[in-house]
Amino acid sequence: MWARVRERVPVVVQARGRRRAGARVLWVSAEAFVTCGVLVLLLVVHQLWWTNQQARAEARDQVRVLEREWDISPSDSSDSSDQPGQPGQLDGAGGGGDPSSSEPAVESGSGGAAPSAGAPRPTVPPAPAPSAAFAVLRIPRLGLTVPVAEGISKRSVLDKGYVGHYPGTGGAGRVGNFALAGHRNTHGEPFRYLNRLAPGDRIFVRTRARTYVYRVDLVLGSTSPRDVGVIRAVPRSLVKPSYGYDAPGAYLTLTTCTPEFTSTYRLVVWAKLVSTR
Repeated sequence: MWARVRERVPVVVQARGRRRAGARVLWVSAEAFVTCGVLVLLLVVHQLWWTNQQARAEARDQVRVLEREWDISPSDSSDSSDQPGQPGQLDGAGGGGDPSSSEPAVESGSGGAAPSAGAPRPTVPPAPAPSAAFAVLRIPRLGLTVPVAEGISKRSVLDKGYVGHYPGTGGAGRVGNFALAGHRNTHGEPFRYLNRLAPGDRIFVRTRARTYVYRVDLVLGSTSPRDVGVIRAVPRSLVKPSYGYDAPGAYLTLTTCTPEFTSTYRLVVWAKLVSTR
């Protein structure tokens, strides 16, 4: 009888030990799973909420700084933000633009007749420094007021909640194409609802010199990130040639990523200058 008991005891102890080891493995796995879930949730909150709060606050402060400077020291000098440069691929929501693209330089616009030989030439201020804010973009339809900075660098322009001016494209209010890019999601997402714009909507661009009023004319719902034709001096899509223009004019181009939360394609909105204040 005692022999039978002694033979059974080791078997029972081993079974309990295995169950305890299995329980520990399950517990550790559950803890790791919950920890990873919390980290992912925090990352999502940071990207979708916190970056927006930071960028919007910085953008609002920059708008106030610009408008305070302009109100204190207004200037009638002409805007010079259409200095020539090199356009890159179309930037926007989450995709990064490539300002080092090998595409040919976009023609810079210069409206108006050439001055006579004896007439004094107007003083043209230097072009905005890279990443420097030089204008304010307002789109009443979207309730948007945001600073415009030179360049489309993600770190120093777009991720700060600003809208970026493509280097090499025209200046505000000038003959040519004043082309801008902005995030559609995260980091202030100024162009989140760009798809809501429709022909006839007004867009305002204020500089130190004056305010330019544009009216939305065409919307290209989707094109390739490398469709640089849409930001040329006379904009026309290289991917969808039926979208665009044939004659010079004072154009405004807004670009961002589409669909939302991706950088697969670009959404393009074109507007034409209708008045100056």
